[in-house]
Amino acid sequence: MEKEKVVLLYSGGLDTSIMIPWLKENYNCEVIAVCADLGQGEELSGLEAKALKTGASKLYIERLTDEFVAGYIFPTMKAGAIYEKEYLLGTSFARPLIAKRAVEIANKEGATAVAHGATGKGNDQVRFELTVMALDPKLKIISPWKDPKWTLHSREDCLAYAEQHNVPVSQSKKRIYSEDRNIWHISHEGGVLENSWNEPPDDVYTLTNTIEKAPDAAEHIEITFTQGSPVAVNGKAMSPVDLLTSLNKLGAKHGIGHVDMVENRLVGIKSRGVYETPGGTILYAAHRMLENLTLDRDTAHFKEVLAIRYAELVYNGQWFSKLREALDGFVDVTQKNVSGVVRIKLYKGNIVPAGVKADKALYLEDLASFTDTEFYDQMDATGFIKIFGLPMKVAGLVDRK
Repeated sequence: MEKEKVVLLYSGGLDTSIMIPWLKENYNCEVIAVCADLGQGEELSGLEAKALKTGASKLYIERLTDEFVAGYIFPTMKAGAIYEKEYLLGTSFARPLIAKRAVEIANKEGATAVAHGATGKGNDQVRFELTVMALDPKLKIISPWKDPKWTLHSREDCLAYAEQHNVPVSQSKKRIYSEDRNIWHISHEGGVLENSWNEPPDDVYTLTNTIEKAPDAAEHIEITFTQGSPVAVNGKAMSPVDLLTSLNKLGAKHGIGHVDMVENRLVGIKSRGVYETPGGTILYAAHRMLENLTLDRDTAHFKEVLAIRYAELVYNGQWFSKLREALDGFVDVTQKNVSGVVRIKLYKGNIVPAGVKADKALYLEDLASFTDTEFYDQMDATGFIKIFGLPMKVAGLVDRK
């Protein structure tokens, strides 16, 4: 009888590495590992040999960086979505893409289940499982951390299991952080970071300079946008991936994009995460500057409200929801005139505005100045204020009685 096939979302990290032998032991199944290349660089080195050595029948390494940047990162950036005012959603919008490709491979391979290594205390379990449910409801979902057969209760337990089963892992008891990296960011959780009173050690930062190590001289750069999407840096047109890679290098050099926050997970737990998002932080700041010049007041203010909801949808794993798709329609309309050039100055973790221009800017210099113009009669403001303030005047009269 042919064994059941299970597709495992595989990163090569501690959790997913030990799950290959664990799934085979506890489900008597064939494990097909799927790894998404989202720009994590050297982390993919030697991954195939490692997966096969630990018991996988095959490993798919899917090159998804182009789709990730153009189809997930840029739409979220154009929406202005930031979770709890700080988190730029680097892990959140990666998970749906990974799970989508796993579903496609499961269908190709005739697999009956998709397994993942997310814990029952985190957000990723929701992001993975909602995507599978939305794209192929017939697939079973195996989540070992929530399985009664799972007897490992800490990262130390997982390290011991790896040692017992000869599974090579990069984590150690000295550097035991849980980390997730892609072309947009790297996140760090666990270890000494679990104590919110501990300042992150310098060795936490693996992509970017600390502020102390950043250059003492500022650097000016220019970013060109077309309908909300970045298309060039310093006048040089680039593909989305090349452009983000270029900004990552600049941001990393100047210590841009460090976030240390305690956030509210979907499951109700507060967690502490340290993030490095160098290029993404630059893009958000530059895009916001250009929108300030090109969006009318009502649209800009409503878009701020929408951005919060958009961020919640992404954070909560609802990427493949009708609501997020509908919100994209609104965002696309707002971006039609968000075309222009933004100049910024990078200096020791800071992004300083240094100029912005757009062909369809709503900012008119003569109108904004203190000089009178034919376009605006200051006497008109007298009647406007009387009518606008009438409810407050009435309330004041009533209160005085």
